[in-house]
Amino acid sequence: MRPTAFRLRPAQAADLSAILAVQHQCYLPSMNEDATTWAGRLAAAAGFVWVGEQAGAVGAYLATYPSRLGKVTPLGGDFAPAANADCLYLHDLAVAPSAAGRGLGARLVACALAAARRHGWRHAALVCVQDAYTFWLRQGFSEPATLAPAAQAALASYPGPARYMTRPLD
Repeated sequence: MRPTAFRLRPAQAADLSAILAVQHQCYLPSMNEDATTWAGRLAAAAGFVWVGEQAGAVGAYLATYPSRLGKVTPLGGDFAPAANADCLYLHDLAVAPSAAGRGLGARLVACALAAARRHGWRHAALVCVQDAYTFWLRQGFSEPATLAPAAQAALASYPGPARYMTRPLD
């Protein structure tokens, strides 16, 4: 019997424990953000965090928020949606190993980019960590030539190699 496809939907406060479980499976312990931080994000960016669920179980999530191009959220930092946003900031994408290989990450990104376009934003941006560089290149992201000192300082809060990446939304 073929497994049920993953359904994408906006995240809810009730998804918090499942989001934390997926995060724990995907990131180094030093990159795991706590429940209080996540609860604040779900409240601050309502409608900009999505999950992929199959048979009622969350297997992936994407946390984003309206921002300004060039602004980098430090690891563990609060989401501060910009009133004058020109960019959708993709802070965290994670796909549980049990859900990997089904295109779920790319589907979540496409969903978020479509939402950004509906808002009239011209760019998307993110911090690439761990081994995700090739994935983000395939999604159309690249590294800008320069980054402001404040953004460089926020980028330094991430362990290991971290890259700020952007893409236009034409």
